[in-house]
Parts: sequence; structure tokens; C-alpha cells
Amino acid sequence: MARHLVIGNGKMLLNLDQNFYIRDIYYPYVGQLNHVGGQYCRLGLWTEGQFSWLEDPAWSRELGYIEDSLVTDVTARHGGLGVELQMNDGIHQRECIYLKRVVIRNHADREREFRLFFHQDLMIDGTEVGDTAAYYPDNHTLFHYKRSSYFMFNGFSDEGGMSQYSTGIKRFHSAEGTWRDAEDGVLMGNAIAQGSVDSTISFRTVVPAGGEKTVYYWMSIGKSLEEVKQLNDYVQDQHPEKLLSRIVVYWNHWLGRAEKDLGDLPPEVARMFRQSLLLVRTQTDERGAIIAANDTDILQYNRDHYSYMWPRDGALVADAMSLAGYQSVIAPFFQFCSEALTPDGYLNHKFNPDGTVGSSWHPYTVQGAKRLPIQEDETALVLFALWRDFQRHQVIELPQSLYSNLIRKSAAFLSSYMEHSLSLPKPSYDLWEERYGIWTYTAASVYGGLMAASFFTDLFGDYERSDHYKRTAEEVKHGILTQLWDEASGRFARGLVQKDGGWVKDMTLESSLFAVLEFGVLPADDERVVRTMTAIRDGLAVRTDVGGIARYTNDYYFQQSGEIDRVPGNPWIICTLWVANFEIDSARCLADLEAPKRTLEWVVRTALESGVLPEQLNPHDGTPLSVAPLTWSHATFVQSVSKYAAKYKELS
Repeated sequence: MARHLVIGNGKMLLNLDQNFYIRDIYYPYVGQLNHVGGQYCRLGLWTEGQFSWLEDPAWSRELGYIEDSLVTDVTARHGGLGVELQMNDGIHQRECIYLKRVVIRNHADREREFRLFFHQDLMIDGTEVGDTAAYYPDNHTLFHYKRSSYFMFNGFSDEGGMSQYSTGIKRFHSAEGTWRDAEDGVLMGNAIAQGSVDSTISFRTVVPAGGEKTVYYWMSIGKSLEEVKQLNDYVQDQHPEKLLSRIVVYWNHWLGRAEKDLGDLPPEVARMFRQSLLLVRTQTDERGAIIAANDTDILQYNRDHYSYMWPRDGALVADAMSLAGYQSVIAPFFQFCSEALTPDGYLNHKFNPDGTVGSSWHPYTVQGAKRLPIQEDETALVLFALWRDFQRHQVIELPQSLYSNLIRKSAAFLSSYMEHSLSLPKPSYDLWEERYGIWTYTAASVYGGLMAASFFTDLFGDYERSDHYKRTAEEVKHGILTQLWDEASGRFARGLVQKDGGWVKDMTLESSLFAVLEFGVLPADDERVVRTMTAIRDGLAVRTDVGGIARYTNDYYFQQSGEIDRVPGNPWIICTLWVANFEIDSARCLADLEAPKRTLEWVVRTALESGVLPEQLNPHDGTPLSVAPLTWSHATFVQSVSKYAAKYKELS
């Protein structure tokens, strides 16, 4: 499961797989709705009576991006056909337009005709029911529509515009789709189809021996036929070549504020740092939702996906992007959270990109007892990230606009949702969304959130509230140090769980104990932090050639091995980087930075060829598991590189 190439502009997002097939088109929100749903929008080539789809193993492929941009740079070669395709894909930085350039290189010693076939397999608004695909003679295009979602397809070569087209029924009875019609190099020309439909269009060009020709293809998306017609006219008036070049220029400039002095980090780490910034941007909707991942292959496991805004992921991603200098990109996230906050002052489990509440598996009642179905860290982390953003950028207008609703309401909730007998927050679900109890990670995040609220209320002269929030934060810190530290094992417990009417420690070794340092409970040189992080580094190390750090001992999610001593769990990018962050924070001389530098280089090696980072890796062969790209993975890499660069300057 992976999306090898990802492009977007904050309004729409498009994913391509390793065969350069479009697999997901999200519009009008990043992550909502998906108009392809993981189906295959194929690309095929015909020449001299032979046809091949790009999924054919005879094609060799190279995947990547034009450096420092969100325009792909990919190559496919077919020795048997004697042809090479060099392709670039991009989404306009402002408009909902997808552009593709295909350079066909003829390696034969004779002039040949080539036909490129583009297949459109849409499920508009997430379902195949009631779609229409039709040829539109007024501008010689083909379009699909349903309700207020319109998709218009066009292109040209030196020989002219669309040379063939067909629409038809797909995946119904014996009909596979119009892509089958393409395999003889000739399309039927059916002008309209409705229901579960697809379409295929083709462009022809004649390429001299040893020469090359270019074919352009584009898709315009809008809310009406008139809107997509206007966007189609815009592409034709401006020329797709110019528009693709402008996309590259735009993203080059967008990266201009990124830190360039990265100390002694090698070029490949610096390159991935910039690419991670760009990939996080693709997963961030311009209206504020920071989406966890948009790889729909995960659907085959649970008929649900990662295309949600988890406040936990969102806050940590926002903090990393703020650290890297992208305050304006993530400011709408905090507005989103302010609007999503419940009247009681907490944030729900997760949200759809449009702000509505997402699906959840946290119950409201267990064995007849009512339970608040939240992860309390998600509310606390938003406050924590907002304060860190203000500290860095001093943009006081943002917290001022959020003061009454987000800051005061969520702080009031955090300060009241307390188990005072333990000096700790009341039980909630852990950050991994798996278990219910009082967790060290959650308690540390609540401490960080309450301290942030204390600083904000002090900033705005609300001194009584400031004192109250600070006192409660100190109470939580006391509870962490007295209730969650375990002297016998020399580290913090994962948390407390109820057993036989009392609270007992859960001593499972857990990477998220890094939170005690991250959220300011204790400094990096505190012995308790050092001992805990040493236990994580040693006890959760994956002892295979792949390496990395697991989430926790005997992690069951996508578990690949029962050898717990050797493979406590699959290596996660974020958990491995948490250890590196501790090493960076602890560094006292440049030599101390060697270990985290090796980790950053390790992350680069774990990426897909295109630079995309997954959530976790197979511990035996390093292949991606779960979703890719995971926004949290890329953001944590951004955070670690930023911290490394700052520490390198400090120690130099």
C-alpha cells in the first residue's frame, strides 16, 4: 500500500501509484470527496499494432519530482517496443487543474505512429451510482459529472487534439470498462453513458526515428459545466507547457523561507527536508484541516481510511511546520479547531476535512458506565502547539482571535477534567487510540497544554486564570513524577489502568514516553528522562537489517513477526525520530550529533524511490506498511532536521 507520487494545491489532491496511474482525486477538500476511490485510471501506449498498459512488467520505471517542486519527474521505458516516456504531472497552484506532459522518445530506426490512451475511471462524490460520461462537441472534450461535480478532459499533440474517445459501462455484469476497448488501438466512439461509467480518450503523434514528440493532457474540475469549460479555455490560452513551468517556479519560491543552513547534514537529507515540507503542504487543506494520510489502499482492511483530521496529528504537524517557518500555512488549522471545539471545551476523536465529526471507535458507554469518548491529548496538544507558534513568530492576532473560544474553553476543560486523588487527568483513550486509562503521554500533553493556557492568559492580562492553569499544570507534573515514575524499572510507566477497583501501573515499554521531554515536564538532562529514553532506545530497537524503533513492546498493528525480543514491533518513522530528537536535545558537543544524523540518513533510505515516507516498515525487508505518505512522518522529519540545524549552530 502506497501512493508513490502526490500533488496538490490545498483545494484538490491527486495521488499516483508506481505505474503512474491516478488512484485518488480529492475535491473540493483535501481528503474529501474521493472521486476515484482507489480505482485505476490507466495510461497505455499503442504502436505498430502492439499495445501495452504501463502496469505491464515489461516497463521499467523511475519515479521522482523535479527538485524543490510538486511537479513529478518520471520515466518509463519499454525495450520490446523501443520507446521511452518521460512524464511530468502537476496541479496548478491556484486553480483546480491537473496537467500532464508526456514526451515520447522513439528508439527505433524508423518513423512510427504512437497513440497514447488515457483512461478515466471516476466514482464521483465517492460512488459509481448516477455518474454521466459524455463527449462535448462544442470544445471537442470529454467530461464526467454528477450533481455539482464536473470533470473535463482534454489534450493535444502536434497532430491535433483528441483523436479518439469512448464512454461506456464499467464493473457491471460482463462490462469491464472502455479501457478494454483501447487494447486494439481503436476506440468505439460511444458519445455518452450513465450509471457506473468510465471513459477513454487517445492522442496520436508521429515520431521520427530516434526523435521525440510531446503530448499534453489535462483535467479541469469545477462545480458546473461552465466552470470547467472556462478552466479548459484557460489551459489552452496559456499553454500547458507554460503552466507546468509556472508550477515549478511557484513551489521553488514557496520553499524560499525554509532553513538552508542545515549544518553538516548531507545533500540527500536536505533534499528530503524540502520535499517533506512540500508533501505536508499537499495534505493540508487551505481551510485548515491537516489530513493524516490519503492512501485509500487502507480501505481493504477496515472499510475506513486515514483521510481525517486528527487533532493530535494536526497539532504536531502544525508545530513542526511552524518550527520550519511556515506559520501562515498552519494558522487556519487553529481556526478549524476553534470551530470544531465542543461547548464543553474538548475536541472529538477526529474530523472530516469539512469540519464535521469523523467516524470513531471510542464508545460512550462500557459495561453500563458512561465514558467520555475522547483522547484528551488531542485537546491539549492544540493549545501547546499554538503557544509554541506564538513564541516563534509573535503573531499576536492569531491567539487573540482564538482567545475566548479555543484557549479559554479548552483550558477550562483540561483544568476541570482531573482525578485529584492522583493529581492526574481523568482517564481517556491513549494517543494510539487503542486503550483506556491514565497515560503518561496524555498527562504530559495536558501539562504542556495547561502551561500554554497559563502563558496566554498572562499575555492578555487575565492573571487569575493564569494562576489557576499554572497551579493545575504543576499538580499534573507532581502526579506524573509521583504516580507514573517507576523506580524499580528505572523509567516511566506507560500509564495507569484500573484493576480490582484500584489503579495499577502498565509497565509496557512505550516510545511515546518521549512526551515527558517533548511537552516540557522535565528537561533532556534529567536522569529520569535519560533512563527512560535509554530504555526505549535499547528495548524497542528492531534488531533486523531494517532497524528503527517500534511503537511499544508487542505492537499488534500490521504485526509481521512473533519474535518479540528481536522485533518488538514494526519500525515507525516517528518513533525512531523521537529518539533522535532526544539525542539532539541532549547533545553537548558536535560529536553527540552523529547518532541523530545517522537516524536522519536512515529515514532517507526508508523512503520510497519518489521520497514518500510511510507510517511504518516491514521489519524484514523495509517495504512500506499501512499508509504512505503519512503526514505525521514527513512533519516529524521536518521537526528533527530543524532541531538538528539549530543545535548544530548552537554547538558550532
